[in-house]
Amino acid sequence: MKISLKSVVPIIFASITILSCSNQNQEKINTDKKELAEIFPKGEKGSSETFTGNAYPTALVNSDSIYNTVVGNVYFEPGARSNWHSHPAGQILIVTDGIGYHQIEGKPIEIIKKGSVVKCPPNVRHWHGASADVGLQQLYIVPNTEKGIVNWNEAVTDEVYKSPK
Repeated sequence: MKISLKSVVPIIFASITILSCSNQNQEKINTDKKELAEIFPKGEKGSSETFTGNAYPTALVNSDSIYNTVVGNVYFEPGARSNWHSHPAGQILIVTDGIGYHQIEGKPIEIIKKGSVVKCPPNVRHWHGASADVGLQQLYIVPNTEKGIVNWNEAVTDEVYKSPK
């Protein structure tokens, strides 16, 4: 049986077109659902004394005398956010999925999203959390824990949270 190039080319073209449409539809489905790709377990719901809404912090690396660093993950559902807080040695946030907000006291709110890296200076009040419509998943790194880990303050008001971005 002899196969001609004229008969193979349309089949290859049709296959590529079908695969392309399928991938575009899958991307649209994932975007429409606004679900986050969880990297780490969600963990237990965070305390209402430190979070507004549904936030799920999970410790990944506990501090010890060798590393003096705390690392964890927080999964924020839409609208969830931390209280105002500060860290004696600062904090680094790495956003692994979603869209959210970060604000250092006295400065405008910043939009953060997958791939954002945020440095929170030592002893400076700030907050962070998910956008109103899309959740946020972030890693947090707190170095030099011998200086302390976190000082929690009051909740971020709806007025502050909803202020123009």
